[in-house]
Amino acid sequence: MESKKIIELIIDENDLQTGIHAVSIVHSPAIEENFIALSKHEIELKEIDTEKKILMGAALIPNKQILRADKDGNGYYIYFSDQTVKQASELFLMRSNQNNATLEHNEKLQGMSVVESWVIDNPEMDKSKEYGFSLPKGTWMISMKVNNEDIWKDVKAGKVKGFSIEGYFADKYEMSANSNVINQLKELLK
Repeated sequence: MESKKIIELIIDENDLQTGIHAVSIVHSPAIEENFIALSKHEIELKEIDTEKKILMGAALIPNKQILRADKDGNGYYIYFSDQTVKQASELFLMRSNQNNATLEHNEKLQGMSVVESWVIDNPEMDKSKEYGFSLPKGTWMISMKVNNEDIWKDVKAGKVKGFSIEGYFADKYEMSANSNVINQLKELLK
């Protein structure tokens, strides 16, 4: 059985191109070459206030291996460390990207703003738990205000189900999925 590469994606703070530039409202994930667009995977998008039109969900989950394929169809895994997730969440706001939103990574949206952003420190005591989430320490959570009636209709109809990040990242290193380090990490995360 052939093992798949595992690539850690990082942010190079000296390169202003790296980092998260927008949050996309998506039904399923999308990817382009050298461009990462991650969905929430099994994590639901919660409608936390119908009257105020606010959505909440995970933007990034640390150390979660995400299967991707290159242009030749070869599979590999990517992941973000706890440190990169925290760094990405901070730079997203520091670079004033909270009003950058897209639909399915294609169409720029107006009337969408990240109004709350935090990294889970204690999963048992975190605000996200109150809304039914069960996410690991280090997860970047966001709440988004929806002042776009078309998108709100899509949310209500179940056409969009999660947040997905848009950004550029550098590769830190690669390792085999069979490596002892990865197996030890998997055991720790259980």
